[in-house]
Amino acid sequence: MTVLLRDVVDVLERLYPTTTAQSWDQVGLVTGDPEQPVERVLLALDPTLAVIEEARERHADLLLTHHPLLLRGVHSVATTTAKGASVTRLVVGDIALYVAHTNADVAAVGVCEALATAAGLTDTRPLVMVEDQPLGRVGRLAAPTTLGEFATALQAALPRAAGGLRVAGPAEATVETVAVLGGSGDDQFEAVRVSGADVYVTADLRHHPALEAREESRGGPPFLVDAGHWSSEAVWLPTVRDALARALRVDIDISTVRTDPWTFTVGAENLGGMP
Repeated sequence: MTVLLRDVVDVLERLYPTTTAQSWDQVGLVTGDPEQPVERVLLALDPTLAVIEEARERHADLLLTHHPLLLRGVHSVATTTAKGASVTRLVVGDIALYVAHTNADVAAVGVCEALATAAGLTDTRPLVMVEDQPLGRVGRLAAPTTLGEFATALQAALPRAAGGLRVAGPAEATVETVAVLGGSGDDQFEAVRVSGADVYVTADLRHHPALEAREESRGGPPFLVDAGHWSSEAVWLPTVRDALARALRVDIDISTVRTDPWTFTVGAENLGGMP
């Protein structure tokens, strides 16, 4: 039986209802004809030119990404810009693009749940409700451990990135309750404090909000782990692959293109007592 794009969209919108996306977000079908056949799907975090080229080389009919291509208004899709070139290559290549962004963050088969699983958490609950949707997760480790041991295990469970993990807190501190939020999360420090978490795993932590959070904790918990935007969300891709495979008879690949913009680090120093 031929699988059509509308069939895949139906499955995606059961997993990630567009109504659960935050009000500022742009999700759903970006390019493609709902009646076109789909035999192969490529999953990626970002719809970059390199990812679109990979989709073309793999003969993918659909590219599913977490991050939107057209989040803000554009007035031209000429190939003189990267976004214009991306739209052109998708349309000319007959490749549909579908985006599941903040609706995938809050879903049961979503980004935050995948990050919580990678962190080894059980008995998870929402970190905070945003626009009536459960954003982030809080859970417990199987047994108390040290912050250093937790960060080491988390790094091994996440997709590898040039920046590794940045940790704020003493390596020997005991942690058991963990809050996680994939992607940018330095606007939820108050929710983390209310949750009683010993450590908060997120990404894109800026200097001043992170420093203020550590000042408010007076050196104690919640400690901070910046896992990197790409790593903290790319961990979701195998989850959505498995969910789609259970519902559809199509080939599903995960992109091999690393869309983390960082490629190497220089002079990183371990100042926290880790061996």
